[in-house]
Amino acid sequence: MSMEKKTVFKGVATALITPFVHGAIDYEALKNIIEIQIGAGVGALLLAGTTGEGSTLSIEEYTALISFAKEQIKGRVPLLAGGGSNCTSHAKERIAAVCEGGADAVLAVTPYYNKANDRGIVLHYQALADASPKPLILYNVPSRTGFHMTMAHYRELAAHPNIVAVKEASGDLGLLEALCAECGDRLDVYSGNDHQTVSSMRLGACGTISVYANLYPRKMAEICRLCAAGDFRLAYQRQKSCLAQMQALFWEVNPIPVKFVASQMGLCRAEYRLPLCAPSSEVARRLCEIFRT
Repeated sequence: MSMEKKTVFKGVATALITPFVHGAIDYEALKNIIEIQIGAGVGALLLAGTTGEGSTLSIEEYTALISFAKEQIKGRVPLLAGGGSNCTSHAKERIAAVCEGGADAVLAVTPYYNKANDRGIVLHYQALADASPKPLILYNVPSRTGFHMTMAHYRELAAHPNIVAVKEASGDLGLLEALCAECGDRLDVYSGNDHQTVSSMRLGACGTISVYANLYPRKMAEICRLCAAGDFRLAYQRQKSCLAQMQALFWEVNPIPVKFVASQMGLCRAEYRLPLCAPSSEVARRLCEIFRT
């Protein structure tokens, strides 16, 4: 990236689950999770994203969650926070809340349900970037939102001084390659799919925002370090050994499987907020089998 924009992180950022206990955030469990992650060598932590059930949190919970994480992290790794919404004014409120709590950067998903046309998506992100006191990371995940970012969007948004990166979770490696080639001097690119981490970094991404790292942060950190060192052959081998487990985390809607497995590992309770709920008994059985918990 150019000298005008700073890289938020390199390597793996874990998209953390949000542990709950009797309907409230379980801060004791979160404290332990954060320490495990940092001890494993992750490059950053993302709170209140998709995996963290961020869309179920109130503004007050957003602020409290990020404030707690900021205090626990103590500057050891960058703190990212989910702050997107399908309503621009609501997204601004969320961004203000997480920045007040101490987030170092904000991840904002494309508007969902009401979506946007081409001009609307650009205006939406420009408005968020103007309002945010911290750097903004774009998040393209059409399987969740029904909207697919294009190179035309990226080219225009890359010009904004406060838009610094993209989480590319469309699965389109051709788009990711073009993004790295054309906008890599103005936008850092992160893979949003664990199983495409090595391919993405080989094409120019500087890291990944990972679900799998909730369970095995050291493995994901090693894969990213190998890629950064140019040892893609060994990185592919490491990723291949994890591939079945990575895929299993999407047997049901994320974060249902990852939170269930985390509960079996003693990291948290298997507690969700509706409309998310526990996995089916069959999926639970298969998850225990493949993760050997």
